[in-house]
Amino acid sequence: MMMAGALRFWARGWIADVYLRPPFHFTYPGFSWVRPWPGDGLYLHFLAIVALSACVALGLCYRLAAALLFLAFTYVELLEKAAYLNHYYLISVLALLLALLPAHGAASLDARRDPSLRRASIPAYQLGALRLQVALVYVFAGVAKLNGDWLVRALPLKIWLRAHTDLPLVGPWLADVRVAHAMSLAGAAFDLTIPLWLLWSRTRVVALVCVFGFHAITGLLFPLGVFPWIMTASALLLLPASWPRRLLGRAPWRRPAAPRARPTKGQRLALAALALHFTIQLAAPLRHHLYPGDVAWTEEGGRFAWRVMLVEKVGAVTYRVRDPATGRRWRIDPEDRLTEQQAREMAVQPDMIREYARHLADEFAARGVPDVAVYADAFVTLHGEPAARLIDPDVDLARVDEPLGARPWVLPRPR
Repeated sequence: MMMAGALRFWARGWIADVYLRPPFHFTYPGFSWVRPWPGDGLYLHFLAIVALSACVALGLCYRLAAALLFLAFTYVELLEKAAYLNHYYLISVLALLLALLPAHGAASLDARRDPSLRRASIPAYQLGALRLQVALVYVFAGVAKLNGDWLVRALPLKIWLRAHTDLPLVGPWLADVRVAHAMSLAGAAFDLTIPLWLLWSRTRVVALVCVFGFHAITGLLFPLGVFPWIMTASALLLLPASWPRRLLGRAPWRRPAAPRARPTKGQRLALAALALHFTIQLAAPLRHHLYPGDVAWTEEGGRFAWRVMLVEKVGAVTYRVRDPATGRRWRIDPEDRLTEQQAREMAVQPDMIREYARHLADEFAARGVPDVAVYADAFVTLHGEPAARLIDPDVDLARVDEPLGARPWVLPRPR
């Protein structure tokens, strides 16, 4: 799947459109130094992702390939904040876990070349780590749906389903508000409970059918990219550990030696790393509770939190630039200077609005107009509500830093 995704990115011209052509990139705090490779370097980088994905799938130089795949894919994600997607983040997380876990002990080229790598079994924590990661994605996606917009008003699902009323057979149903409410409740219940149903032997078959059906429907109705298919494949980790061996059979080269009885130093280090990893994974989706206001509006704590397909949000931003020394004024429309994706994402993300304001100030300084003030007229509509200001129009964004706490220049969601 990773191989296909990287090749698809190349074939559709997204490498150039997203990473090479834009003269400006939105970056993550602390990673502004990450820049695209010069020349054709980024194309070669994507070829490396394809090759590393193949090595991980085949179990060839597995530990090194998994570590390099994590670094290679995460590097791409750090290049452009506007391209953030939950499933890209999930790929990086899973690649990191694979680098920590010896998943090449059976049915791998490494185990075929080196019999000492073969294992009849693995410590329970290793499979448990992958299961826990998949379960956390589902559960936190469900927890994020426990709000009035989703459960009571069936938003934004009610809006999205109306866009598909032209579908044969099911189209008229999708126009029914009761269907939107039922699907909202079912979606929340599915995310919150599906890991348990997959783990319980009595409900496993029905749960697996629900997984295939749920992700197939969402993948067809909504622009989720490879996320539904990644989650469908990942859900198989919650099945009994013996199912791949029963499915593939026990060819001689797949038959591993006896398992190690005592944990090694490497396993103890991996356990410590996993403990740190899951502490972060548990804390990150909950951090938005540390900020006042609605995370769907302020976006504070919204990334890296498995908030999947929760908002219908559209914005428009223009900047007012003023030179205090001369009184000259300029009005700048970022849509004339950014890609469509960058402008769309920036218009609803306060941190990106501030970041571009700082960029404009630097740009004017380079043109011989230092110390300009930059203000934003940013209007956002959430779930079809009337547009409202997102940013305080009287705050000079060129003078504010990104705080650790709440952003005082972000206005509250109107009620």
